[in-house]
Amino acid sequence: MIFIDACFKKPTPYTPIWLMRQAGRYLSEYKEVRKKAGSFLDLCQNVALATEVTLQPVDILGVDAAILFSDILVVPYEMGLELEFVSGEGPKFGRTIESVHDVESLKVGAYKNLSYVYDTISSVRQKLAKDKALIGFCGAPWTLATYMVEGQGSKTYAKSKKMLYSNPALLHSLLAKISEELKGYLSAQIEAGANAVQIFDSWASALEKEAYLEFSWRYIKDIAKYLKNKYPHIPVMCFPKGIAGFLDSIDGEFDVFGVDWSTPLELAKAKLGAKYVLQGNLEPARLYDKAQMEQGVDCIIKIMGKNGGHIFNLGHGMIPDLPRQNVIELVKMVRERTKR
Repeated sequence: MIFIDACFKKPTPYTPIWLMRQAGRYLSEYKEVRKKAGSFLDLCQNVALATEVTLQPVDILGVDAAILFSDILVVPYEMGLELEFVSGEGPKFGRTIESVHDVESLKVGAYKNLSYVYDTISSVRQKLAKDKALIGFCGAPWTLATYMVEGQGSKTYAKSKKMLYSNPALLHSLLAKISEELKGYLSAQIEAGANAVQIFDSWASALEKEAYLEFSWRYIKDIAKYLKNKYPHIPVMCFPKGIAGFLDSIDGEFDVFGVDWSTPLELAKAKLGAKYVLQGNLEPARLYDKAQMEQGVDCIIKIMGKNGGHIFNLGHGMIPDLPRQNVIELVKMVRERTKR
């Protein structure tokens, strides 16, 4: 598989490309399936429909990897927090984590209840072309913890940060518990047929450097080390969003570092390019305009070259109203311009 070879810095005929949130509302086919499913959570739990939307971007765009269609919050949901996706507002938990008792009441071994995720992976892997990779994923412990403490997405992370600074032991106990679930969760995804896994730390930028390294990166490193020890042949990818200022402190046993659009790619290459394959980092909004998209692609190829060490992606996820035709052209453009 070209994508897997690229993750290990092996020679590839061109720079492989996939896109975060490549299954989504910019595709009319996705919208039809979403309507059929009922709720978003129902779509995640319906193996046949989740398989269909996972495969759609591979069939329509021709990307080099499929990424499992699911949500990072299915883990805390199965740990015992009632979850609802509210239209126009996003995910909300029925109760939040505020005390030692709340942490202790979370289910242990909850990852074993996520059979719908593993069944989707098996189903996709059976139907996916052999030369295309299938990526599994999870949210980072810190990102999941913020949702569990805040009850929903947040702009200030006030409750999470209050816990971090006033009761760090409580937050560490929650993060440790989540981490153990994620080790089991990603292992089960690999056993089900995932060819690579990515850890998304969407709320990495909420923390100052020392807090980030202690309360987030340390747990990501622990999960990555566990997986690389158990599955050395499986690429582990990390995507911490918004930590350009912390790159000097990034280390660990993983293979691919996802670069977000706010991090200059030259900087990431200078700091991390010798240690890791870099993934990214086209600003998604450039896809609204073909000339801007082309300029962005050329700039990235100029920095990263054509000789490996790079996987093309966006610097964050697809935006729901991006023009579908531009996305199709992006994939062709990257492939043609990076041919060895």
